[in-house]
Amino acid sequence: MSEKQINPLPHRLKQARKAKGISQKQLGIQLGMEPGTASARMNHYEKGKHTPDYTTLKAMADELGVPVAYFFCESESTAELLCLLEKMSEEERALLLQKIKTD
Repeated sequence: MSEKQINPLPHRLKQARKAKGISQKQLGIQLGMEPGTASARMNHYEKGKHTPDYTTLKAMADELGVPVAYFFCESESTAELLCLLEKMSEEERALLLQKIKTD
């Protein structure tokens, strides 16, 4: 019997939103949702009741300052590394990749 897989997206979404210091309602409104439903819609995403489509997920990532892939990281260290990598220039990433491959 395999262990039940948990979708990391709800946790990562809530984590990124809280790190940004904004409410569910604020985030929803910033994404263009109606003020009356923004909080409820974001709550459904954070509870895992609904999953946003890619366009919405990309908008959330952009608004929260994280890469889309962040929402799918299963470990804290991978999520943190991914965010740090995104802040690097392409040249810096290439050099780091080269170093990792040769070590």
